[in-house]
Amino acid sequence: MNVLEVRGLTKRFGGLVAVDDVSFDLGKGEFLALIGPNGAGKTTCFNMVNGYLRPDRGEVRLNGQDLIGVRPRKIVRMGVGRTFQITRTFLSMTVIENIQMALISHHRRMFDMLSRATRLYRDEAEALLRLVSMEDQAGRACSELAYGDLKRLELAVALAPDPTLLLMDEPTAGMAPSERVALMELTAKIVADRGVSVLFTEHDMDVVFAHAHRILVLNRGGLIAEGTGEEIRGNPLVQEVYLGGGTVFGESEADHA
Repeated sequence: MNVLEVRGLTKRFGGLVAVDDVSFDLGKGEFLALIGPNGAGKTTCFNMVNGYLRPDRGEVRLNGQDLIGVRPRKIVRMGVGRTFQITRTFLSMTVIENIQMALISHHRRMFDMLSRATRLYRDEAEALLRLVSMEDQAGRACSELAYGDLKRLELAVALAPDPTLLLMDEPTAGMAPSERVALMELTAKIVADRGVSVLFTEHDMDVVFAHAHRILVLNRGGLIAEGTGEEIRGNPLVQEVYLGGGTVFGESEADHA
């Protein structure tokens, strides 16, 4: 059974059709990229999958369960993790406290957070830090971290609820080339080891073609191509969309979808 099933997903903002009848599946342990020019609808599509936006039409199922109308927090508890283009960490807290907060929230222990937070789920938090090779930075304040380390911490936080599906919106945005490679290699290893399914958007085509098992291409809200990296590279319509928009495979740009 597919981990994620999307059928006929559609979203309008006034007269603008941001996402138009998009359908796709995501299998267990699959690394699926969602790419497209600026304004193609990638982030809107993401926001409908994890409940931040309600579609005008369509279906989204996680492990066979309907997600339409479910609140984002409940979707997280159902097994969906997410990272964002701009990191979302508590800069005043330490590295390990950020992960403990995610675990406390997931286990619904916020009621005794203030009195016992530093003791709750510390072993689990340390295990997640080892997973992203940050165990030596557990006691550091997040405000002191380099941007690449913040991205790795955000990945650990997203994995705290032990998700079956991980949504990564521009995971390498703002990172140096060497940091991009390291983060995506780490993510690919986690996918292989844990069998987590990943849906990610990305403008760095080197990252996409190096790691994605399959690629979906959106343009003006519609799905125009789907296939392996080789198939996408050779697709005339994809080449026309990217080259016609002044984008060459391999460049990076910010997403305004």
